Amino acid sequence: MRNLITVYSRHNCHLCDVALETLSGLQAELDFDVEKIFIDGDADLEREYGEQVPVIKIDGKQHDFFRVDPERFRVSLQKHRQHQ
Repeated sequence: MRNLITVYSRHNCHLCDVALETLSGLQAELDFDVEKIFIDGDADLEREYGEQVPVIKIDGKQHDFFRVDPERFRVSLQKHRQHQ
């Protein structure tokens, strides 16, 4: 089963674009799916994530926000897979 990485994002968000590029570069190596959800216009999501975007979740569990550190992401994904 492939892991789902969810990225909560805003339109015209440079940090969001960089995070998605980083994840895209790791996808072939680590075999996961990416789902991008825009929070713009969704009052609940805007209230929850506000200015923290991008927010990155691994199978629904918060991993990080603002940036994706490739090594930290690898370690977190590996730990997550060990507990599935």
